Amino acid sequence: MPKRTPSEPKAPDPSPTPKILQFKVWLIGLSPMIWRRVQVPASMTLRELHGVLQVAMGWESIHLFQFTLRAQRFGSLEVAARSPDVPLSELRLRVGTRFRYEYDLNGPWEHELRLESQHEAARGRSYPICLDGDGSCPPEDCGGVPGFLARREAWTTPETRQDFAVLADFVDQLALKRSTGALIDAEEVEQVREALERFEVRQGWQGKPFSREDVNERLSKTKYLDLMHQQW
Repeated sequence: MPKRTPSEPKAPDPSPTPKILQFKVWLIGLSPMIWRRVQVPASMTLRELHGVLQVAMGWESIHLFQFTLRAQRFGSLEVAARSPDVPLSELRLRVGTRFRYEYDLNGPWEHELRLESQHEAARGRSYPICLDGDGSCPPEDCGGVPGFLARREAWTTPETRQDFAVLADFVDQLALKRSTGALIDAEEVEQVREALERFEVRQGWQGKPFSREDVNERLSKTKYLDLMHQQW
């Protein structure tokens, strides 16, 4: 009778591929829409997601925050909400689920999040990652949606048109004086300098421009881990 050989031990199953959640987030009350699309591991906590959203949107994490999901609030300790140190995988999120993220609760800046898809992590890709987005992030402490809308319209005010007129007149006078050899008046130069300073201020009111490359560079350097705790 042939001798039986012991069976070969089975190789352990490879580690399961991490699950990835894809969210679209946008600011409520603004048009054109200011939005971002991000992918994060399902193992990430709500606190970490807060950090990712701060980086993706362009905020500085200097105010309190909270998430509202199924009538439950998770967020900063000061707002008497539940701890945000809960993994996304435990929140029973389904594709299409929407929930609220608020930042700067005195404002507040209200964001809507929608879970667009769930899938396995792509080989060779690091997470979290920002896939797309549009719209400049409003400046911090600008007065919320009403204040930002007022500042965004700054380019259409009579004062702005007057500053454009100062610049146009200076260019005309500059061409004329160069042709005649006349000197440029110091007072005209000062008026132009002041107009340019006002233009620079108005440009800052438009918010921080969105750059997917910059966002992903900051995410790859785990800047979100710093911002998820930062509050000044």
